[in-house]
Order: sequence, then C-alpha cells, then structure tokens
Amino acid sequence: MAASGGYNYRDGTQRSSHKVDRPLSLNSNPKSSVKSKALPASGPRRNSTGSIGGGGAGPATSKNDTGVPGRVRVAVRLRPRNAEEMVADADFADCVELQPELKRLKLRKNNWDTDTYEFDEVLTEFASQKRVYEVVAKPVVESVLEGYNGTVMAYGQTGTGKTYTLGRLGEEDTAARGIMVRAMEDILADVSLESDSLSVSYLQLYMETIQDLIDPANDNISIVEDPKTGDVSVPGASLVEIRDHQSFVELLRLGEAHRFATNTKLNTESSRSHAILMVNVKKSVKGRDSALPSQNGNNSHMVKSLKPPVVRKSKLVVVDLAGSERIDKSGSEGHTLEEAKSINLSLSALGKCINALAENSAHVPVRDSKLTRLLRDSFGGTARTSLVITIGPSPRHRGETASTIMFGQRAMKVENMLKLKEEFDYKSLARRLDIQLDKLIAEHERQQKAFEDEIERITIEAQNQISEVERNYADGLEKERVKYQKDYMESIKKLEEQLVMNQKKHGSEKITNGPEDDGSDVTTIKESCRVHVEEIDDLKKLLQKETLLRKAAEEEVQNLKIQLTQWKRSEAAGNSEILKLRKMLEDEEHQKEKLEGEIATLHSQLLQLSFEANETSQRLDRNEPGKVGGLESLMTQVRHPQLKDSGNEEKTSIAKLFEQVGLQKILSLLEAEDNDVRIHAVKVVANLAAEDGKIRE
Repeated sequence: MAASGGYNYRDGTQRSSHKVDRPLSLNSNPKSSVKSKALPASGPRRNSTGSIGGGGAGPATSKNDTGVPGRVRVAVRLRPRNAEEMVADADFADCVELQPELKRLKLRKNNWDTDTYEFDEVLTEFASQKRVYEVVAKPVVESVLEGYNGTVMAYGQTGTGKTYTLGRLGEEDTAARGIMVRAMEDILADVSLESDSLSVSYLQLYMETIQDLIDPANDNISIVEDPKTGDVSVPGASLVEIRDHQSFVELLRLGEAHRFATNTKLNTESSRSHAILMVNVKKSVKGRDSALPSQNGNNSHMVKSLKPPVVRKSKLVVVDLAGSERIDKSGSEGHTLEEAKSINLSLSALGKCINALAENSAHVPVRDSKLTRLLRDSFGGTARTSLVITIGPSPRHRGETASTIMFGQRAMKVENMLKLKEEFDYKSLARRLDIQLDKLIAEHERQQKAFEDEIERITIEAQNQISEVERNYADGLEKERVKYQKDYMESIKKLEEQLVMNQKKHGSEKITNGPEDDGSDVTTIKESCRVHVEEIDDLKKLLQKETLLRKAAEEEVQNLKIQLTQWKRSEAAGNSEILKLRKMLEDEEHQKEKLEGEIATLHSQLLQLSFEANETSQRLDRNEPGKVGGLESLMTQVRHPQLKDSGNEEKTSIAKLFEQVGLQKILSLLEAEDNDVRIHAVKVVANLAAEDGKIRE
C-alpha cells in the first residue's frame, strides 16, 4: 500500500516530509590531482573472465570490441519471475529471449515479430552474483587500483534487482554478496594500509537533495566542481577511513537503514532515492626509485630520498539508481507520487545527457539535475564506466523493458577519455627532507668537532716537539761547554805543574853541579834546551790536539745550530699549516652560517607554502576562486617563463636552468658533495620561490 503522508527508512522508522536546511559540514577536503596522464594505447589490465569494462585492453580484446578504450560497457541482467508473475503470467511466454553465447537479446513485439539487441554481456536469470561481479565490476575495480576513476551503475525498472545486484550484503549466504561488498574485498586485498589510504562516503539523492547516509543530520550537501579539471566532489559528505572488511559492511548496513524506501504495487521495498557509494583510493606507486639516475653509488640512497613519492588518487563510484516506474502501475499517490516524479525527472535528465553524448551533440545538459552533475565524470568524462541494466521477463511490463534496453543501447555509444591521475606527495617529501637535514647538520657538527680536535692535537704535538728540541739543544750546548771548559782547565793545570817541575829540576841541577868548566855548562845548557824543546813540542802537540778538539766542538755546535734552524723552519711551517687550517675552519663556519641562513629561508618558504595550500583548500571548500600558490605556482612559473620579469637576466637564467634540468636533478644537487653545488641549488630553489611570491603579489 502506498504511503500518503510521510515515508519510511529501511529500518522502519518514520520521518516527516518537512525538511530543514542545515549548514554545510567541512569534514572532508578532497583535492584535485596535480598530474594527469592520458591512458596508454594498451590501457589497464583486463580480466579474462568477461569483456564488460575491459575495453581498455586494446583493439584485440574481442571480435566485437570497437577498440575505443573509454567506451561505456553495458551488460543486461534478466530477473527470474517472481511469485506474482508466475500466477498472473502463467499462460504467457516471457517477452525476453536471451542468447548469452552470442551476447544478444530478443524482445518480442508479438508472437511473430521480435527486435534483436547486442550488448557487451548478457546475463541470464541463472547467473550468479560472482559471475555478475567478474564481468561487470571487476575490470573497473582493477582500473581504479591502477589509478583511474571508475563507475559501476545499475539502471532498470523498479523491482528488477538493482539493489540486489549492487548492495546485497550476503551475511547469511556469502554467495549472494553484491558488487559493493565484493569490490571492497578486492580493494582491501590490493592496498597496503601502512602506505595507502582508503576512505568511503555513502550518499543518497532524494528529491534533488543530497543527503548523507552515514550522518542523516547532514541532509543538504552541495556539489563542488573544479573549474580547471572539471572534477566533481561533495566536500560536505562524511568521509570514513576503512581499515577492514567488517567496518565497511557495518557502514553499508548503517547507510541502507537510513535510505528511503516504501511499499508500492511493483515492489514491497522500493527505493525512493538514488544511492551513491564513493570509494576514494590513495595508493603509493612503488618501484619508481630505480629509474632515478645516480652518478655516485655512495649517495644513491640520498638521491632516492630526494625523489618525491608518487601517489595515485582514484575514485570508485557505485550508483544504485532508483527504479523508473509508471504511476498507473505503481499506484503511487500523495508524497510517494512526488517522490516518483522526482525520480523520473532525474532519470529523464540522465537519459538526455546520454543521448546528447551518443549523438556527439555540442551541448550536454548536465546541469538539469544533481544526478547528472554527480555522474559528469562517468559519462563523457575520464572514468571507466560499466552499466548493468536489469529487466524482468513479464510481458505486462514490456514497455518499461524496451525503454530500459534502449537506455543501455544509447549508453554503449558514449565514449570516455580515461586519464591516469598522479601527484607528488610533497608533505611526505618535506618530512623526509627535514629528517635528512637534521642528519646532515648533526654530521656536519660532528665532523667540525673532530676537525677542531685534530687541529688542537696537531698544535699541541708541534709545540711539544719544539719545546723538546729546544731543551735538548740547550742541554747539549751546556754539556759541551762544561766539557771543553773542564778540559781546558785540566790542560792549564798540567802545563803549570810541568813548568814547576821543570823549574825545580833545573834549580837542583845547578846546585848539584856547581860551577864547572864552560864545556860542561854548555852541555848542560844544550841538554836543558833540548828538554825545553821537547816540552815545547809536546805543548805544541797538545795545543794542536786541543785545537782539533775545539774545531770538532765548533762543528758540533754548528750542526746543532743547523738542527735548531731546521726545527725553527719546521715550527714556522707548522704555524703556517695551523694558520691555513684555521682559515679553512673559518671558511667552513662561514659556509655553515650561509647554509643555515638558506635553510631558515627554505623553512619559512615551506611554512608559507603550507599556509597557502591550506588557504587554497579552504577556498575550494567554500567554492571561492582564489590564487593557486605554493608548488603549483612554482611549477606554473617554470612552465611559463613569460610571467617573469624580462629585465631580470639572472632569474631568467635560473628559470631556464630549472626548466632544462628538471625538478629531480635540482633536488639531487641539494645533496651533492661539493658545497658550491649545494649552495647554488639552494639559491635556485629560493629564487624561484621568491619569484613565485612576487608574481602572486
């Protein structure tokens, strides 16, 4: 029986039709991709179990494939007869005849005439839920895991099994699980929760109002479109992080309980809203570091750490459309009638958009309905789209079945331009650079401390050696002086003693002999002279010996003086080396101060960029156009050098260098061993950031 006043949730609770607008919630902040690449000719990998959604595999995927990577793939699924149809239509044959091996469907006009239609896949009433997922949704899910947006949508008359195909939880029977549950199982099996992120929003479009199925109080969510990329987002929707399969099932159960449903003649639990499940996948790209060139094997890890990690952002949208119905057959009245009108209007707007895209019309009326705005990327956009149309066998609903089939036929003519969306994770790179910078500063301080300790050790050692040499020289000189002085005194003493002895001997000879004849005196005198001559000869020899000893002592003294001179020269060379080392230390301290200044500048610029990125995100959340600053502005200035001041030749040359060399090479130069190269790279980054600030002013 149709409801006339209010309407029901799926959990049976009542709610009044009066609605109150609530302020927009900003609990999510989706961002557009920085980098977007066109799909290669071969496209993402294709599952071998079916052809639906696998058009991106290239022209040779199947005989019936048109070779267009982004064509919307359409499958048709036949619902078996229900208990009512078995009784009412017992005497009538089914209006639909399926030929799954030929992927054809025949629709009977009468007993003699039929219309034949071809689809990408034809699923009989005996097709399992697993088979439906593999041929309809699994190729789309694989594309999403590779970085492409994907859409899976169900369309058909009310009561033909759309919600069963998409949203069945299968808690009692796992074989009955729908596309949503199976898709999340494959996604969780592929992503790494340590490096990747997975978040889900669950919405419903009811009476042209977007409402949050996770937070029912949030019942007036706005749609935001990026003017540059055309991406559509709903920043006011709840965004729940998914960590395991059970939490996702609980989220689906909560959302289904809040979805509007009512009892009609065609379906005892007819959905009165379009349900949209958005799965946001943020996946890190692995295996890219090996492609980065490194000339020095010792700093290869350092060069790799400077490479910004690449992140692929993709979105899977699963849309369970409300069933189209005729008022006279569904028996809708009162508020249910208004719901049916709103559903039919939104589906009609979707059909008009698909017709315009199929006919390559210049104007596509995407703004006629919020449903078409939400699905802007699914039809004629950049997403891989699979559509499953559900039909019933009853001849009483042949008109609705024919309308559904024609909708699928027109959708097969729509082509999408698939794009891979990648962006650099600059926040992660900044964290890694901060850690690397701290390590480098600590290493530099450690090396400087070791260098200062080594200089101090060398200085002390040189001073000790000089002091020891001076002390040894002084001791040796004093010893030689004392030695020669002692030898000289002993020689003088011996001469004096010899002289006294000669005098005594000469006197005694005079007394003993007395006066003699002249001959004896002469003999005595001669003998005395001879003795004196001998003594004089001895003295001469002794004097010569002393002279030789003196010369040897002077030579020894001269050698010691030469050694002293050499030690003094060595001391002067050591002092010169110390001065050079001190100068090098002062230069290193000066370089350190310059680097610390550059680092402080880069830190301030990084903070400014982060602040500007937050402001840009807030402007996007408020749907306010604003300046695009930070790294995107820097990349824009590098790609468009005409924005710079032509009079500044130095900045122009730096920009050209940046454009020719590239971001990766400049970042690698920041970790070069040569200080001048690192300083020059820091100046390049700082000048580009300064130019970015001037242009934005």
